[in-house]
Amino acid sequence: MGLSIPKQYIEVNGRPIIDWCVSTFARRADIEKIIIVAAPKWIGCVNECTSRYAKSIILADAGESRQHSVLNGLKAAAASGCSANDIVIIHEAARPLVSDKIIDDCIRGVEDGFDGVMPALMVKDTIYISDDGMTVSGLLDRGSLRAGQSPESFRLGSYLALNERMTCEELLGIKGSAELAFRAGQRVKITEGDEDNFKITTPADLARFKRIVENNRMFGKQGDE
Repeated sequence: MGLSIPKQYIEVNGRPIIDWCVSTFARRADIEKIIIVAAPKWIGCVNECTSRYAKSIILADAGESRQHSVLNGLKAAAASGCSANDIVIIHEAARPLVSDKIIDDCIRGVEDGFDGVMPALMVKDTIYISDDGMTVSGLLDRGSLRAGQSPESFRLGSYLALNERMTCEELLGIKGSAELAFRAGQRVKITEGDEDNFKITTPADLARFKRIVENNRMFGKQGDE
């Protein structure tokens, strides 16, 4: 992003981006607890934007990598009294427009017996391989390709155990929560993703999110949802 603060703490319409995510989960009756994994420097910001929610909100320390942070969140869930059979939904704070339908699908997929669930989009563009970064050396069949999104859902006990069996170096190489489950031989269901559930990664993504917020009256300032 080229900014001095992490993207999830950028304010849009008077609210940090992370708050847009939290509010979606906090208003759901079937979500018992919300665990936010954050660096100590940003705990004050997290507390400020989540203090208005009646939901139980637990803080956990950020880890060395994305998956290390996920592991810290899973440990916090277990320590807070969640059972091994409880469903845990892992979401990225940089995807502020997650829908209730996606969350419903994540829950239902695990209830139906899958080890994990991940929303994904069909790939629209032709995907080329370039071994040297300059010329085309191959291409992939886009008909079988999917672009993964979050949230991703699992049973807490089995997924926590899977993470705890990994070495520090192995966790460093994991880019998505479902990747670890797949590599371990678990069944991961793919559900329908949502174009609006995009990840804010670049200034163009941030501008897109701001336009959506400005053009949609259902999005108010903090406390006006």
